[in-house]
Amino acid sequence: MGSLKHTGKETQENKIMTDRLTALSPHASIITLNVNGLNSPIKRHRVAKWIKEQDPTICCLQETHLSPKDKHRLRVKGWRTILQANSKEKKAGVAILISDQVDFKIRQIKKDKEGQYIMIKGTLHQDDITLINIYAPNTGAPKFVKKLLTKLKGDINRNTIILGDLNTPLTPMDRSSRQ
Repeated sequence: MGSLKHTGKETQENKIMTDRLTALSPHASIITLNVNGLNSPIKRHRVAKWIKEQDPTICCLQETHLSPKDKHRLRVKGWRTILQANSKEKKAGVAILISDQVDFKIRQIKKDKEGQYIMIKGTLHQDDITLINIYAPNTGAPKFVKKLLTKLKGDINRNTIILGDLNTPLTPMDRSSRQ
């Protein structure tokens, strides 16, 4: 079988059709990734490339290990909205990046000073949405998550998406330190 060749015109027509379909039936895709530190320029570049390849609407990162003044280190072309919670020390840290391709109107942001969670409330495709990105500590994670969700109980409803690295083992095998 021969390979198909796409002309620039066909590619442009495909993009126009995709844009029309998106306008008729908007959808959102959310990805999450524990990055285990973003202080290395090489790692930041790899993560930015991965985000662009995945092309989600929203990207949530955990364990960024950035300080509050390091917002510029999370820049990804096409992603101007960057919300983060970081501690003063370079540990923990969570971030939510929102694509420029989507109309997300932020109404409220809650976060802690330890960089363990960030919550944003807003409107996406004219629907209310609440996102809670959590990085639970390695020890005492279930207790931490329960306490946090109890604290945020008034903000949680049927339009809430809770995601992140909850550090909660699902099976006894997950508790093992062996690979």
